[in-house]
Amino acid sequence: MAAKMNVMVYSGTGSTTESVRHCLFTLRRLLSPSYAVIPVTGDVLIKEPWMASCALLVFPGGADLGYCRTLNGEGNRRITHYVKNGGSYLGFCAGGYYGSAKCEFEPENPDLAVVGSRELEFFPGVCRGLAFPGFVYHSESGARAADLYIHKTAFSDVKDELSDSFKSYYNGGGVFVDAKTLESHGVEILASYTEDLHVDSGEGKAAIVYRKVGQGNVILTGPHPEFTPTNLAKPINNPDYSSIIDAITVTDSTRVAFMRLLLSKLGLNVNEEPQAVPFLSRLHLSSHKPAGVTDLTASWSEIFTIVDGEDYIVDANDIFHVKQNEATFSVQGLTRAVSDIAVEVLPKALVGQDAKKASLVEEQSRQNKQNPDEDNNPKSREEQIRERVAYTESASPDRDIDYDKIVKRIVPHENELPTKRDTPFFNHESYYANLAHHHQKAQNHGPTFGTSLLYAEVTTSTSTILEKNPSLLRNLPDGFTVTATTQVAGRGRGSNVWIAPPGALMFSTVIRHSFSLTQSAPVIFVQYVAALAVAQGIKNYAPGYENVTVKLKWPNDIYAQIPGSPTNPLVKIVGILVNSSYSGSDYSLTVGIGLNLDNPLPTISFNSLLSAIGLKAMTNEKLLASILASFESLYRNFCQSGWNRELEELYYENWLHSGQVVTLEAHGGMKARVKGITRDWGLLLAEELSGGENPTGRIVSLQSDSNRFDFFKGLISRKV
Repeated sequence: MAAKMNVMVYSGTGSTTESVRHCLFTLRRLLSPSYAVIPVTGDVLIKEPWMASCALLVFPGGADLGYCRTLNGEGNRRITHYVKNGGSYLGFCAGGYYGSAKCEFEPENPDLAVVGSRELEFFPGVCRGLAFPGFVYHSESGARAADLYIHKTAFSDVKDELSDSFKSYYNGGGVFVDAKTLESHGVEILASYTEDLHVDSGEGKAAIVYRKVGQGNVILTGPHPEFTPTNLAKPINNPDYSSIIDAITVTDSTRVAFMRLLLSKLGLNVNEEPQAVPFLSRLHLSSHKPAGVTDLTASWSEIFTIVDGEDYIVDANDIFHVKQNEATFSVQGLTRAVSDIAVEVLPKALVGQDAKKASLVEEQSRQNKQNPDEDNNPKSREEQIRERVAYTESASPDRDIDYDKIVKRIVPHENELPTKRDTPFFNHESYYANLAHHHQKAQNHGPTFGTSLLYAEVTTSTSTILEKNPSLLRNLPDGFTVTATTQVAGRGRGSNVWIAPPGALMFSTVIRHSFSLTQSAPVIFVQYVAALAVAQGIKNYAPGYENVTVKLKWPNDIYAQIPGSPTNPLVKIVGILVNSSYSGSDYSLTVGIGLNLDNPLPTISFNSLLSAIGLKAMTNEKLLASILASFESLYRNFCQSGWNRELEELYYENWLHSGQVVTLEAHGGMKARVKGITRDWGLLLAEELSGGENPTGRIVSLQSDSNRFDFFKGLISRKV
């Protein structure tokens, strides 16, 4: 079974942007890359099958009535089931109130009063607030540096040098009433308030509590030990709040050590030292054709916005800075003049002190409500560029980074391929040499797949760069491929995230699929063609690899067998995600593929399996080239003849499900035997069984986009 690798932070109704941001920052620093720390909405918790892959569910600060409105009933039933069956829950402030049997918040204050029972009941008593007075919604009026005493005996492996107490950010949290008397119910106090409280706390001033619930673990807090002082902005003309930040900063090392203890107690593997927030690297644009890069960037001229003589692409999700050389500028300048394209050349982009001022302005705006009039005055492209440049200049690895706001810099390599110094983790010469070899071997005449490449050492997501930026996507050729060594925001189906630390092979390829092929070669089959391409790319990698066992799980995952085990278990090694959009007379498809090739986290790497059967480790460059060549060959076949017998037989040779008996959840728990997929629309066919394994003749067809196939449970459930 795959390792649980998702840490899910609730970001739906009731949560605040600031609290979610602090949660993501702190948890990513302490848990990446072993876990993917991701925000999720209430819909995900209510409808998606998140429990099997979730290592920790986190509820941040906010207002827990919003949590109740969203999750009471089915959502809380799922959360409780998850925890009792071995999951972990961490609730900060509002998440602490929400996880208690009863919330009592300022009952005597008609403007603030919130009193009532809560469904989760992880803490079998009352969470009562305010622990300290002064709280006002959407304000720092009640904020303070709360002094917390650490109950070291509640933790294992506490270092001798750890201080007994530390200052934690506090704003509106509660105290867990009579926690000391609830030890018989499994409650442990992990930290206590040391100062006088605004409310009666009963026995003990419990600020943070732990409880074993079924097979799972729960920690609830009143204060905010996840808040990092470097992400708290010192406002102008508020020295009291600035002194609070200073006080928290003094004991920050103890706070971080305490957070490590909390996460370890919840059963997670925690980094010995916080990981720096990775910064995005340059995107290196190259081509196997001598003039390929020059021609491609020239074709972008009409989507450029010029700021201070520099070319930018302002797109729906990202802003790209295309850093050209002087010769290229002159050619493009002439092209713009001839085309009579009006451009405004602006003053110097914000740098230095202006960037710092922009950062302060942004931090201040986070604390205030957005001006409703701003929507009526949208910013110009030039203004958007200025803001993004300023944010990029001020961004620091010691602070939370909004990766969408970082300007992505594209470096075109027009005259030669990127050198080892440019891209130390990806050898472009090896990649293009292997690509030419595999295209020739596959007899792909005039190949396009992979012949133009955009590579980054660190990027957000190869798929996001393409599919979330339609202006750029419309101006990319068929087969254009983006790959990266590290992704900080990898994407998967539904709520899944493909962990993408160094060692994984991640790439996304653009395909223009003509509307005219809708009947003969339906776009739904592209995911099957992509899965086949990965399987063939592995087998065609080099002599000796043709017998490597990989299996296709419907509709688009790939598994490998672990050698040397009597049960010959399977482990997922590849995830595939295909997204489509309309563009002119064709579909613009983004085919995203992630393969855990070399890194043992979060699951067994493919190269470790190859080593166990005596084969040399694969390289990213050569495997990427082999897969892309196979992909183009199979896709051309598909476009010419549809899902023909040749492709069908190849697919069945490699898939997992021949004759598998499954339960169809959407058909009243019907037992059925998998028969195959239809050649017209790629539907999964299953025949009803009765009385054990007797076929009734009734055939049920299932769409890949509407159903989930849990191979190990033999369960097909409907996506909601």
